[in-house]
Amino acid sequence: MTGDAPPVAIRAGRFSALVERRTVAVSLTLLGIALLLAFVGLSHGSTWSTPPEVFAALTGRGDSAVVILQWRLPRVAAELVFGAALGLAGAIFQNLTRNALGSPDVIGLDAGAYTGALVAIAVLNGTSAQLATGSVLGGLLAAAAIYLLSLDSGLSGLRLVVTGIAVNAILTALNSWIVLRAELDVAIAATGWNAGSLNGVDWDELYLPFAVIGMLALALVALSNAMHQAALGDQLAVTSGVGLNRLRLLLVLVGVGCTATVTAVAGPIVFIALAAPQIGRRLARAAGVTLLPAALTGAVLLLCADLVAQMLLAPVALPVGVVTTAIGGCYLIWLLIREVKRR
Repeated sequence: MTGDAPPVAIRAGRFSALVERRTVAVSLTLLGIALLLAFVGLSHGSTWSTPPEVFAALTGRGDSAVVILQWRLPRVAAELVFGAALGLAGAIFQNLTRNALGSPDVIGLDAGAYTGALVAIAVLNGTSAQLATGSVLGGLLAAAAIYLLSLDSGLSGLRLVVTGIAVNAILTALNSWIVLRAELDVAIAATGWNAGSLNGVDWDELYLPFAVIGMLALALVALSNAMHQAALGDQLAVTSGVGLNRLRLLLVLVGVGCTATVTAVAGPIVFIALAAPQIGRRLARAAGVTLLPAALTGAVLLLCADLVAQMLLAPVALPVGVVTTAIGGCYLIWLLIREVKRR
């Protein structure tokens, strides 16, 4: 019997296999819900399209083809891709900080990306390339400032989150000052964009962001194994050959890239990156924050929020950020109370 595996190892292996199967089942369920919501989004407009009309339009036939393919489909595609990108960004920073509050919209990365975009709008011409570059640089500078101010605790712990909240407050004040000092037309555009909106998005605005997010997602897949090892503890990660400093730098670049790309197109959309990883983790009953459930949960949340934004005051479509902010405020209060009770 000396060659038999210990009972503890057998139980651990069975538990791991059970968690993996549940993660796959949850991911498939979330994918089905996302596709169903996407179909509802394609059907919804000033008048509802029937399922046969939507299917006909997707194959290029029918009187509603132009409306569905050129007006509704870009918005639905943006909801799917941007929601997944925000879910991935939240998963990255919650794994790095090992804290449920370690999300780009809480620790100031969204605000930093918005600052960079505001500078591109107010100082430069505000082209798509300038907005994207400004958003990425703003997010990276915010991440660098947060890291430098919380060096004593590294990239984990409540101190980094509190530092990020402080940086977020400072950047929010700076953004308000930039808007107040800008020309009237620039200020109006920036204020509306700050709400986070997918209204009027079209295919020309989405090709480059989709390509960037796709490349970042592939990079994250390559880093995912090392990221999960690092989430188990620095010592274990080092003994398994993970270069922590290099890994953290690459993960920050990917996370900021996902957040800034979404911000450059739609403005800051809060709550998704905060809630999606935790909801996905609880559904999958995983020990850590898993990437695929986080991405799919992010897509589902953004699809739901945008449908509510379109229907709540129809025919007027609210910015989706208004809905996510309202829901996110309640979620954040619950999460803060829960974090305090644990300590």
